[in-house]
Amino acid sequence: MTLLSWVLITAGAVGLVYHITEFKTFHPFPYDSLLIELIRLLAVIAGVWMLRAANWARWLAIAWIAFHVIVSYFHSWGEVAMHAVILAVFVVVLFRKNASAYFRAISTEFISC
Repeated sequence: MTLLSWVLITAGAVGLVYHITEFKTFHPFPYDSLLIELIRLLAVIAGVWMLRAANWARWLAIAWIAFHVIVSYFHSWGEVAMHAVILAVFVVVLFRKNASAYFRAISTEFISC
């Protein structure tokens, strides 16, 4: 769980830094670059909140990688396969019995306070 959270945080942060160079002052505002930055930011948010055991964050992580599977259809079948395997790993890791208990235990702590 922790490892997957840090992978999301790292992937999102590296992507943010990498894609920030696409903002050029001499071109019209690159809305597609802004969308890419927001998608990268979602990875960071999901990772940070998964470390805090927020149940919605694991769903955000699943949605984030599922989005990448869909976008991969516009590139190559190799990318689709790679992202589909990563999606399967996310689902297995985030919905194991102990992972569900991890998210459920923290959620009920917050409710009882």
